Amino acid sequence: MSDPIPFEDTTPRLELPLLFAAQAQKEFTVNEALLRADLAIQSVVEDELAAPPAAPAPGQAWLVGSSPGGAFAGHAAAIAGWTSAGWRFVQPASGWRVYDKSTACFRHFDGAWRLPDAPAAPTGGATIDVEARAALGNILVRLAEAGIFSAS
Repeated sequence: MSDPIPFEDTTPRLELPLLFAAQAQKEFTVNEALLRADLAIQSVVEDELAAPPAAPAPGQAWLVGSSPGGAFAGHAAAIAGWTSAGWRFVQPASGWRVYDKSTACFRHFDGAWRLPDAPAAPTGGATIDVEARAALGNILVRLAEAGIFSAS
């Protein structure tokens, strides 16, 4: 008799729950996978918080801070999303990006969520080229508008 083929319980990247043969009430597993995918794909967060907000709306998400408390405890750096059934958490992998509404900028994950540092606008120098400075300033503004750098 051949050995059974072992299957994982979750997908390797997003850790979405997988169905298995003869599983009862498959809709729970499928719905959980869809809720987690909704948080992870094209993710937009409100801000970074250490504890859950007082009155979240379904569909809103936050980055969990490095010292979480309350319902966020044990989920440092995760993306926490509020659903009608409560909090869902997705742990990011290196290379993930999310759009942070509070900074109007993309954050990058490499073990921690990071905001990009915008270069300083040109100042000083022996020879001042007003047109070059204006062009560089315009580039910095456009990069901030594109979410590459924080506008603040």
